[in-house]
Amino acid sequence: MKSATPSDRHMPRRTQSAHTFDMRFTSSPRGARLARRLVSHRLDAWGHPYDSALNETVTLIAAELAANAVRHGHVQGRDFRLRLTETAEALRLEVSDTRTERLPELRLPRDPADDECGRGLLLVEALACRWGVEPRSPGKCVWAEVHENE
Repeated sequence: MKSATPSDRHMPRRTQSAHTFDMRFTSSPRGARLARRLVSHRLDAWGHPYDSALNETVTLIAAELAANAVRHGHVQGRDFRLRLTETAEALRLEVSDTRTERLPELRLPRDPADDECGRGLLLVEALACRWGVEPRSPGKCVWAEVHENE
C-alpha cells in the first residue's frame, strides 16, 4: 500500500468545491439585483465570461431564485442568503430565506396571456439540470444545479 506524500495530501479532490461565493443580501428588490450582478461577476472571475452561455444561464437562475426569495420568502428584518459553488461537475446555486410556510411549487400559468408572474420556476426547471427545495432552520433553501459540460 502506497503512503500519501505531503504533496498528495494537498491535492484537491474532484468532489471538493473549486470555488465558493456566499453572501447575505437585504430582502429587497435592490438586494435581488445585487445578488444577480455579483453572481455574474463571480462567474466571470472564475473563468466563465459574461457572454458565455453558462454565465447567462446561471445568472438568470440566480435572478429568479433571488426575486422569489424577496417576493415570497420575505420575513420582516431578515435577509436572504445566496451561495454559489463550483465543482468539477457542476455549478450549484442555493438561495435561502427564513420563511417556512411558503414553499415554491412548479405550476403552469392559468392563462399565459394574462399571467404576469408565476413563470420563474418554469425557467429554472427548463435551464437547470436539477433543482429542489430543502428545509433549513429557520426557513428553506431552494437550489439549482447546472452542469458545465451540457
